[in-house]
Amino acid sequence: MELTDRIAELLEAKFATEEAFADCFVVDIELKPGNKLLVFTDSDSGMSFGKCQQISRYLEHHLDENRWLGEKYVLEVSSPGIGRPLKFLRQYASNIGRKVAVSLTDGSEETGLLQAADEHQVVLKQQVMEKQGKKKVKLEVDRVIPFDQIDKTVVKVSF
Repeated sequence: MELTDRIAELLEAKFATEEAFADCFVVDIELKPGNKLLVFTDSDSGMSFGKCQQISRYLEHHLDENRWLGEKYVLEVSSPGIGRPLKFLRQYASNIGRKVAVSLTDGSEETGLLQAADEHQVVLKQQVMEKQGKKKVKLEVDRVIPFDQIDKTVVKVSF
């Protein structure tokens, strides 16, 4: 079993058995050169610094006890943050109302406010210009995008 799989199992067990972490989930685990382990977790109620700190200590204990990375390693535990693609439906749900960029499997990209998401599709509210007579009018339209057409979705920061 790969180390990233062992780490995922450890965290999933912690999240399943400790009430304070019941709404947490593993988003991604990356092992980089130089024994750098990056662990991205999220929570339906928001990932706090305190939760990340507790998860980090929990993992450090297991890494040290089992010597999975030897004596020298770097461990970073954080939420995925803006810019990392959404991977799970529950991440889409927690980002409803935010601006997203959706890269489609055909190579095109759609942007808009994430309005809804279910196991089949996402709905973006987009502003489009439409000609009505001699005038151009800005309209809001809902764009439905099936999940099987999505390559990746990234939350965009609006200033």
